[in-house]
Amino acid sequence: MSTYRVAQVSAAGGSFEIVEREVPRPGPRHVRIAVEACGICHSDTLFVDAVVPGITFPVVPGHEIAGRIEEIGEGIEDWGWAVGDRVAVGWFGGSCGHCKSCRQGDFVVCETMRTPGWAYDGGFGTKVIAPVDALARIPDGLTAADAGPMACAGVTTFNGLRRSPAQPGDLVAVVGLGGLGHLGVKYALAMGFETVAVARGPEKADLAKQLGAHHYVDSTAATPVAEALRSLGAAKVVLATAGNSQAISAAVDGLAPRGELVVIGADPEPLGITPFQLIMPGRVVRGHPSGTAQDVQDTMEFSALHGIRPTIETVPLEQADEAYRKMLTGAARFRMVLTYD
Repeated sequence: MSTYRVAQVSAAGGSFEIVEREVPRPGPRHVRIAVEACGICHSDTLFVDAVVPGITFPVVPGHEIAGRIEEIGEGIEDWGWAVGDRVAVGWFGGSCGHCKSCRQGDFVVCETMRTPGWAYDGGFGTKVIAPVDALARIPDGLTAADAGPMACAGVTTFNGLRRSPAQPGDLVAVVGLGGLGHLGVKYALAMGFETVAVARGPEKADLAKQLGAHHYVDSTAATPVAEALRSLGAAKVVLATAGNSQAISAAVDGLAPRGELVVIGADPEPLGITPFQLIMPGRVVRGHPSGTAQDVQDTMEFSALHGIRPTIETVPLEQADEAYRKMLTGAARFRMVLTYD
């Protein structure tokens, strides 16, 4: 019997343990991927802690998957995939194809979208069975460890910016300099925006400069964030990557007329925004949900073209629990990535 290893959690909020499982065969319109790397995202807590409905333990999380196809199921002959192809699978792990959103071509808001670690075992294991519509082709210029985080953190920030109203030369602020924010700054620069990094503390100024930001705003300084942004000319777009509703709300009045707040940082607390802040200046607040497999592929190709890579720390699968705990503390710089031999 052929086996593979996974890092699984057996109860809500539990620790990861390494177990052996029998290698499964891919069903119709699915492939089996030999996983080479998988990023650890804060959204993994939704599954590990059973925050969302439908969680069945044991759970194998991981939705920043990079590896190679090692077996192909029936019914995908016309999709163009072959054994050995390098692929990534992200938060978008497949769609139903028949709900209204899917029929309109808006697959990422599918009513029953499948996310690895929730709908099926994720990438905290050396093998993954994934539906064919979840596959994104990894360009030659990216390693697996770099490609994995692009499938969630990368595509979320990249798509959030490219689908915004900002044009080259516009002022764009990125709130937060963590796993999402450090990529947001890099993409904003590559897209030609005058880029402002917003984070807590004067010590983050050096990091913002290293990332290439044109300006840095310390959210703990005496000058409020919104006032600081207005002094720079006001932002056409604020990309809110910090999972902190107070920090997100503090930037709203720094938006220019018709400016847009793009929210990708998750926080259960409500945003402190009044209708008056939106109506007269015509501001827009928009939530942005990751991206499809094609969006992931676009993100990786753009990143390879512009030399953009996530800042990562790699650890072996056996250290999944320690890496996950480090992510929870906020000590990761900036993405913990599991790598497999």
